[in-house]
Amino acid sequence: MTPLLAFYLGSHPDHRGRTLAHILGKDDDWLEGVHDYIQWLFPLDEHSRAVPGSPTLSRADVEAFRTDSRLRQHMLDALRRMLGFYGLRVCDDGAVTKAPNWAERKSNWFTHPTHNSLRITRILKSLALVGLESEAARLQACLLDLCASEADCGIPAASQA
Repeated sequence: MTPLLAFYLGSHPDHRGRTLAHILGKDDDWLEGVHDYIQWLFPLDEHSRAVPGSPTLSRADVEAFRTDSRLRQHMLDALRRMLGFYGLRVCDDGAVTKAPNWAERKSNWFTHPTHNSLRITRILKSLALVGLESEAARLQACLLDLCASEADCGIPAASQA
């Protein structure tokens, strides 16, 4: 078992000794200020330029995520936590929409370009890689809707679409 899979199953910490539960329990200020956890929560099959040495998804890791419901459920837990950080939430029908804290949180990422745009891109790619394509599509649909409907959208790529 790779360190990444062990991290996602709760039996192995990340490179700084943090478990998945520990990271998911952190407050929004911590999530904003710390920059080396997102690679563990939402791994990709390519190396991170921002955090060299962070885990990458191997073919075996991808297959494990695609076949193990526990791994996918833990990633969904990570997704829900990050959505809350962005002022978003998953509805009962699976759609992603604004959460009650939208007005408070959107200025941290939505109204002007920040590193959070890269995080969101990572989240979308990671979800799709591990078999959570429909969740990635729902998040993307929410983002496109927000960019079209919110006058203060400051996400550069969205304004060029």
